[in-house]
Amino acid sequence: MTIRLGLGLPQTHQYDIGRDVPEVARAAESIGYESVWVFERALFPEPATQGLYGIEGLPWPDSYRGVADPLVTLTLAAAATERVELGSSVLVAPLHLPFQLAKSLATLDAASRGRVLAGFGTGWSLDEYAASGIRPFAERGKVLDEVIDVCRAVWGPDPVVHRGEISDIPSAVVGPKPARPLPILLAARTRRALRRVVDRADGWLPTTTGAGQLAADLRELRDLAAERGRTKPLRTVLRANVTLRTKPYDDADRPAFTGSVDQVVEDLVAHAGIGLDDILVELQTSARDAAELTDLAAEVYEKARAAGI
Repeated sequence: MTIRLGLGLPQTHQYDIGRDVPEVARAAESIGYESVWVFERALFPEPATQGLYGIEGLPWPDSYRGVADPLVTLTLAAAATERVELGSSVLVAPLHLPFQLAKSLATLDAASRGRVLAGFGTGWSLDEYAASGIRPFAERGKVLDEVIDVCRAVWGPDPVVHRGEISDIPSAVVGPKPARPLPILLAARTRRALRRVVDRADGWLPTTTGAGQLAADLRELRDLAAERGRTKPLRTVLRANVTLRTKPYDDADRPAFTGSVDQVVEDLVAHAGIGLDDILVELQTSARDAAELTDLAAEVYEKARAAGI
């Protein structure tokens, strides 16, 4: 059952980014985590024109106010560590110019000696697309496809050639190159998006509403891979968004990864048993500061490993 465990880096507004990101990254590596991760939230609309995840009436959490840039955060973590992988779950790819994103990720991978995991998604916020999107929200899938195409081209051998609707590279030398073939992982829930994972990516970035449903989703992904003739394994990295409580959650319908540390570890055990490769433990919204985040990260890691994960 042993799988890799990762930790979300401190990006939300209660943290001092310049001080806390390197400290937490070093602590995560020392504790034993195999990876550290960032997410992307470009802005916080006020008043909100759309509910969280596009769900009407669902409020945006206060933690989304002032989220630090993911690539800057990973760069701070890279400079403070030597071993942990550096992942994004996720970068909202259509908010970025493809060429610049490809070059930034290649540079970070070269600087960190091959530790970057490029996790992309299409996002859901109409406000973020209005502020940053290079194409309308309705074209987000098409933009993601071109981001992937440009990344593969820029990270590949020179001369780089790409003809697309957003980026046009007739022929160019582009460096530095990644230290190794840089993996692309994609967030996906719909069957169409899962086909993109199977056909174009190196891994899948799921979230969860419970181990049973995730196991069914994973079976669907593997069946789809077999149907489409894919033989290369897909790396699966679950994002576990943890909400810690000082007292155990007594409700029989307890949401996954909500409750006491011991209950969260129970959920980690349940999810580890379905065949995942990694679990990203996101604790930053449950901590008041970096010291508490580090203590919680150590407690969760030690109890998870003691439970056989």
